[in-house]
Amino acid sequence: MPPHQPESHRTHRTGWLRAAVLGANDGIVSTASLIVGIAASQATQHDILLAGVAGAVAGAMSMAAGEYVSVSSQADTEKADLARERKELEENHSYELNELTSIYIQRGLDPLLAEQVAIQLMEHDALGAHALEELGISEQGTARPLQAALTSAATFAVGAALPLLVALFSPVSILAVTVSSSSLLFLMLLGIVSAYTGGSSLFKGAVRVTFWGALAMGLTAGAGALFGTVV
Repeated sequence: MPPHQPESHRTHRTGWLRAAVLGANDGIVSTASLIVGIAASQATQHDILLAGVAGAVAGAMSMAAGEYVSVSSQADTEKADLARERKELEENHSYELNELTSIYIQRGLDPLLAEQVAIQLMEHDALGAHALEELGISEQGTARPLQAALTSAATFAVGAALPLLVALFSPVSILAVTVSSSSLLFLMLLGIVSAYTGGSSLFKGAVRVTFWGALAMGLTAGAGALFGTVV
């Protein structure tokens, strides 16, 4: 029999990967959309870059604050649920044992085996067993506010820097075209990298990110052209 090969799972990456993809995607899309929208209003290159830099800084700070607040709320909920579960284990251990046994029975185990499994798991780590099976809380999926905030802010800044660099070196006459086309390329690469890191379809990842980015930039460019003409 050939030696057992350890399986490689990627669910442990979901926390930081979600924040990283969200940050980079928002950085590219929002900054590129802002630049294209301002450029469509016939603004000067200086004004376009100024607006882009301001949007990039504000966006990175907003992403960090938003991620920290939202993930902190998730973490608070998890802590409250764990505290409640810990109290229930202390006050009514037999009920919690029956509850865990019922979960395993519903999953297909024989009632006697389900009870044996529940007893052994609760002897080893009662709170951990109930956290995972009853609440769906695992060590890998635990909310980490600071990690999410720093990851989102950093990747937003990197994503925002890409269209800004293109705008800096592009002639103002074709700035909107070069920024939008290059940003779509950046988004496609982001979709491929994130899909590869998460172990999903590269094609689907690239198309999904690119489509929504193109839609956002198109709508923003239309708004910029409309209001620029009106003003």
